[in-house]
Amino acid sequence: MQTFTKAERLCSKIEIDGLFEKGKSFNSKPFKIIWQASHSNISSIKIVFSVPKRLFKKAVDRNRIKRLMREVYRKNKHHLKDNLENKSINLMFIFISKTIIEYTEMEEKTVLALQHLIKNINT
Repeated sequence: MQTFTKAERLCSKIEIDGLFEKGKSFNSKPFKIIWQASHSNISSIKIVFSVPKRLFKKAVDRNRIKRLMREVYRKNKHHLKDNLENKSINLMFIFISKTIIEYTEMEEKTVLALQHLIKNINT
């Protein structure tokens, strides 16, 4: 099902800080992805999207990019869920490009990033 519910969003400041402290990261242009195995017993993915204020001064631009990122993830998260092997992870997608990209390009880059993430998690 292609939904993105509140339960799938990473909202806890403690968990987000834990991602920065103990999480593993890699760059997959235009994203920096930080991930960490979670301590939950059930298989779940919690994710947060971020766009730095220093790259995009206008909130309108930051919000548009985050909306695009959420939509692309919502439509393509099945790639990640199907290959997760009963693991629970916390994720952060940080947009690091200096220009706003179109939906189709963002979708291609997100699928590549998710495949790279699956490879990292299962090794």
